[in-house]
Amino acid sequence: MSAPVVQPTPPSSVAGPASPEADRRQELASFLRSRRERIRPEEVGLPPGGRRRTPGLRREEVAQLAGVGVTWYTWLEQGRDINVSAQVVDAIARTLRLSRPEWSHLALLAGTSPTTADPGCAALSPVTRAAVDALDPLPALVLNDRYDILAHNAAYSRAVTDVDALPVHERNLVFQAFTRGRICDVMVDPDTARARMVAALRAAAANHFGDSSWQRFIAGMQSASPQFADLWERHDVAPVAQQTKRVLHPELGTLTFETANLYPQVNGHVRVVVYAPADEETRQKLERLAEQATPPSRPGG
Repeated sequence: MSAPVVQPTPPSSVAGPASPEADRRQELASFLRSRRERIRPEEVGLPPGGRRRTPGLRREEVAQLAGVGVTWYTWLEQGRDINVSAQVVDAIARTLRLSRPEWSHLALLAGTSPTTADPGCAALSPVTRAAVDALDPLPALVLNDRYDILAHNAAYSRAVTDVDALPVHERNLVFQAFTRGRICDVMVDPDTARARMVAALRAAAANHFGDSSWQRFIAGMQSASPQFADLWERHDVAPVAQQTKRVLHPELGTLTFETANLYPQVNGHVRVVVYAPADEETRQKLERLAEQATPPSRPGG
């Protein structure tokens, strides 16, 4: 589950006769460039920056967000003859915010086994993203059945975990909870939270039999964490439910929340998790965090 280590041998750049394989690589290169150029830097948490020679993200920005080497990603966009793993395809697809059909198309062009992409991994609607942002100062995030973090608001980053600081392929609560990720630093009762999380994941997995992306995720977690493997083998199941959660903030101490799960999609595979303060002390601390994040107004402005 860690970032893929890519140390490829430079592929030959000598032009050869046209072939279906070469055509496929060129189509992959064109597709990646077109998807990269439509993403604004601010959409993925990057500053707009100065003048850009081309619209959208730079190659090095995509590589950084996806957790792959810049040189390797450049070769991919140049249509070089290199191998691409399904894990890397998934990371690039999330970085470029591909829709479900685009995700499948990318997998086919990259030569990986087509996956039955979780509908919760597809791009969220602008309305859902705007609604999550509007919940500030209440922390909120969007999860799918697999606990991938599909979106979050600034309040969540302030009060719980700075998601923007995580590589895209590590933006998963299960991965963070079991691999000593950032979320571990704020979990007040980690063992209870992990057991509850795996039970909900096991229940959700029944809706995704045959989905190779789920199979890879579970196998990766079992290899990465003996504790996850043990909990998974217990076959405990539990529904996703409202919970009382306590978070240890590095500056403000313990924050206590009641969580609510809202479902913006009919299929129920995506949920918006809202953290409502469970007491007056937590409410005041959230307001303090929001005030600290608000830039002071300019005189006369």
